[in-house]
Amino acid sequence: MNVPGFSVVVPASTANLGPGFDSVGLALGLYMTVDVVASEVWEVCYVDDGFEGLTTGEDNLIVTTILNVAKQYGKNSPILKLVIKSDIPLGKGFGSSASAIAAGIEIVNQVLTLDLSDHEKVKLGSQLEGHADNVSAALLGGAVISYFDGENMGFIHVKEPKVGVVVLVPPNALATEESRGLLPEQLSHKEAVRSSAAGCVLAAAIVQNDWGMVGQMMEKDGFHEPYRKRLFPDFDAIRLACKELGAYGMTISGAGPSLFVAVEAGLEDEVAGKLAALFSYYDCVAVQPSATGSIIK
Repeated sequence: MNVPGFSVVVPASTANLGPGFDSVGLALGLYMTVDVVASEVWEVCYVDDGFEGLTTGEDNLIVTTILNVAKQYGKNSPILKLVIKSDIPLGKGFGSSASAIAAGIEIVNQVLTLDLSDHEKVKLGSQLEGHADNVSAALLGGAVISYFDGENMGFIHVKEPKVGVVVLVPPNALATEESRGLLPEQLSHKEAVRSSAAGCVLAAAIVQNDWGMVGQMMEKDGFHEPYRKRLFPDFDAIRLACKELGAYGMTISGAGPSLFVAVEAGLEDEVAGKLAALFSYYDCVAVQPSATGSIIK
């Protein structure tokens, strides 16, 4: 057992990128840092404001992840105190729960010396999260295109996506469960085929770092955007403004409530400033992809 006294750093992420529903994730350069020390009771301390609603004991998501993974490997985790500093907003489409799960996996891997492979980490995270998109990006960094059916796991990892990102963040959070409740139980065969084709081209374009094509496919989603877009003030006006500003494309970030805009690398600050002037309801955040996934320091 590795007596703790270390830190874990995990990036934020955005998911789906339109038709890559529950299968495409992109790590973003916003980070959560978890300082880990030994303790007599499980304790989770959040340094920053905005996390007051989260539990701070053994029922915290990071802690339950640690305990769950340890149990799967027939081991007992030492009791820990976790001190958390985070730039990742909660409930805003930045994969905060996936980052917490990724942190838990890295912590238990470290303290119990499990020597988990990337594949094992991503599979564990996907089982705990219920899908692979955000958690795979949080663990590996870059862009990850994944398949997960609850048991079988496969993914392609693009380490350095060459794109700039603007995220339009509204003032109010949105629970993923609420957003998923807007989706239909079924799609027509024609619509499923069309969106699946868009997802295939999206994935191939990500692998080739062809973000012009990625942007086109981002806006051809029929899996979730048509059913969720009404949650976003000025959705159509923002998409039009993004096109006029030369962005590659705009879509919903994960399940929402934020919007993801892909732009030429290096132009994210300029585009964010112009969108902020046009749409004051949103906080426009300029960020780049994180080539680094979760790491131990």
